[in-house]
Amino acid sequence: MSAYLKEYQWAQTQPESFWQSQSEKINWFEKPQTTLSLDENGIDRWFADGVMNTAWLALDYHCENGRGNKNAIIYDSPVTQTKQTFTYFELRDQVAKLAGMLAKQGVEKGDRVIIYMPMIPQAAMAMLACARLGAIHSVVFGGFAPNELAVRIEDAEPKVIMTASCGIEINKVLPYKPLVDKAIMDSRWKPEKVVVFQREQAKAELNNERDLDWVYEVDKALPHACVPVFATEPLYILYTSGTTGKPKGVVRDNGGHAVAMKYSMQTIYDMPQDGVFWAASDVGWVVGHSYIVYAPLIHGCTTLLFEGKPVRTPDPGAFWRVCEEYNVDVLFSAPTAFRAIKKEDPDGKLLKHYDLSKLKSIFMAGERLDPPTLEWVEAHSGKPVIDHWWQTETGWAIAGNPIGLEKMSVKSGSATKPIPGYQVEVLDELGEKLEANRQGFVALKRPLPPGCLPTVWRNHDRFESGYLSQFEGYYVSGDGGYFDEEGYLFIMGRIDDVINVAGHRLSTGEMEEIVGAHPAIAECAVVGVHDELKGQLPLGFVVLKDGVKVDDLQLEGELVGKVRNEIGAVACFKHALVVERLPKTRSGKILRRTIRQIADGEQYVVPSTIDDPSSLNEIENRLRK
Repeated sequence: MSAYLKEYQWAQTQPESFWQSQSEKINWFEKPQTTLSLDENGIDRWFADGVMNTAWLALDYHCENGRGNKNAIIYDSPVTQTKQTFTYFELRDQVAKLAGMLAKQGVEKGDRVIIYMPMIPQAAMAMLACARLGAIHSVVFGGFAPNELAVRIEDAEPKVIMTASCGIEINKVLPYKPLVDKAIMDSRWKPEKVVVFQREQAKAELNNERDLDWVYEVDKALPHACVPVFATEPLYILYTSGTTGKPKGVVRDNGGHAVAMKYSMQTIYDMPQDGVFWAASDVGWVVGHSYIVYAPLIHGCTTLLFEGKPVRTPDPGAFWRVCEEYNVDVLFSAPTAFRAIKKEDPDGKLLKHYDLSKLKSIFMAGERLDPPTLEWVEAHSGKPVIDHWWQTETGWAIAGNPIGLEKMSVKSGSATKPIPGYQVEVLDELGEKLEANRQGFVALKRPLPPGCLPTVWRNHDRFESGYLSQFEGYYVSGDGGYFDEEGYLFIMGRIDDVINVAGHRLSTGEMEEIVGAHPAIAECAVVGVHDELKGQLPLGFVVLKDGVKVDDLQLEGELVGKVRNEIGAVACFKHALVVERLPKTRSGKILRRTIRQIADGEQYVVPSTIDDPSSLNEIENRLRK
C-alpha cells in the first residue's frame, strides 16, 4: 500500500486515532484527553479539553527550544524600498509588548480586535498579540471601503481597531485613517480605541482620546505572558465577501487549527524547518492567515512577508528576484499572479536572470489552475507546479498532491487527490454518490477535519443553512467537479458556473481551459448568459498577452472553432470579446457572477473586494458594441 493510501485510510477509518497522533506534534499546556466530541449545536469539535496558546506555539516554543536566533519573518517591500528581518526572539519580544499594550487598553480573552493593515510586519505582530491574549482578531483587508469595514465592525463588535496611517499601492499612497474614521461614524458599534502605526509616506492625524500612537503606547507597555485557552475557543473571525448580502464571519478555533497547520506544512508542502516559506498573498485573506503567519511560525521555519505585486514592483521578475535573494524553498500564490507575469513577460525572459536552484516547488490555489498557466510556469521555471484546492472555510487544503507523504504524478486541470482527513465525494441533486467522470456537487463527509470552521460568528443558523442543510451528513463546498477513474479530483468552478444550454449541462471551466490554451491569450473568462431559445449560451471574454496584435474577428473564429472541436457543437460557443482587463477581486478571483449579471442586463452590486471598478465599465462598453 502506498504511503498516501495508508495515511488516507487511517484518517478515514479511524479519525480519532489519526488526529490524536497529529495533535502530539504540537506543544500543549494541557494535552487533550478527548479527541472528537459534539458541542451544544451538535457540531463536531476537536480536542475540546486541550489547553494551549497559538502565539506560544508560533514564538515562545521555538525560543525555549534553541531556535530563538533563527529568522522568523523576512519583510521585503519594493514599494518602500525596505527590507527587515525579525528573529524568533525579536518577534516574541515585540509581540509580548504589543499584547501588553492591548491589555492596558482593556483587551481580554474573548474580546475582538479588528486589524485593518497593509502588508507590513506590524500586521502579523498584531495578529499574534491578539492570540497571545486569547483575544479574537478579525483582519480586514487594508483599503476596504468604509461601508464594508463598518459592516464588519458592527458584526464583530471590536474593543479596539489596529490600523496603519496608510497603505501603498503601485505609484499611490492610500491614507487609511479617514477610511477608519468614516467606518466608525457609520457603524452602530463604536470601538473604545483606535491604535495607529504611523508610516512615513502619510502620517495620520490623531484627533481625540480614542486615537493612540502605536509606537508610543508600545514603548510604555510591559510584556504580557501567553494566556491559556481551550482548543475550541476562537482564534480569529475572517469575513467572506460575497457579491450580495451580509458577509459571513468564518470562525477558526485555536487547537484544531494549530494541529492542522503543523500537519499541512509537513504533509502537503514538505517544508523543511530550516527553510524559507513564501506565501505571496495578503494577511487580509485566508492564505495570509494560514501560510504567511500561523503555519510557517508554528512549524518553526522562516516566513516571507512581501509588500508588492507580481508585476510593476518593479517588473514581472519580482517573484523570481525574491526567490533567489532569500533562498525560498516553497512559493505559494494564486494562478492569477502567474498569469499577470505571463502576460507581461510571455517568453519568461526575466526569469532567466535569476538563480532558482534552491526553489523546490511552486504551489497554486485560490481559483482554478488553468492548464495553460500550469504548463507555462512549469516550462519556464523548470519547477514542479502543484495545484491544491481549499476554501476560506476550511483554512487549509482539501485536495492536493501531498508531496511530504508521496509525490504523485500531475494531471493538468486536477487538484490531485483528497488530503488525509478529508472525505470528499461528488453527489447528484438527490445526494447520491456519482461514478467516475460525472460532474456534480463536491461535498465533504462529516466530521470535517481539524482546522475547518465550526460555525459562523454569532449566526450558527446561517452556518447550518449555508453549508450543512443541502445533504444530510455533508458540508457542501459550493464547487462542482468530478473524480476520474484513478481517483483524481477535478474542480470545475462554482456550481453556478455550470450552465444549461438547451438541456445540456456544460462547464464554463472546461471552455475556459480550451480558450485559454490559445497562444495569443493571457487569461479569459467564460460565463453563461440568458437566451430565450436555449436557456443559456456561453460568452467568452479574453485578455491578450502584451505585445500580441490580432484581428478580433479572426481570433473569435479560431476560439469558436477550438471549442467546437473539443466539446462539440452542443456547446453553442459563438462569441469571444477582447478586453483590456477582467474584473477581479484584490485576491485575483475573476468576478464571473458580476460579469454574467452585466451581460444579462441585471442590477448588480459592485463587490467590495474589486481591484479595479473601471474593469466593469469596460465589460459594459464592450457588450454594447
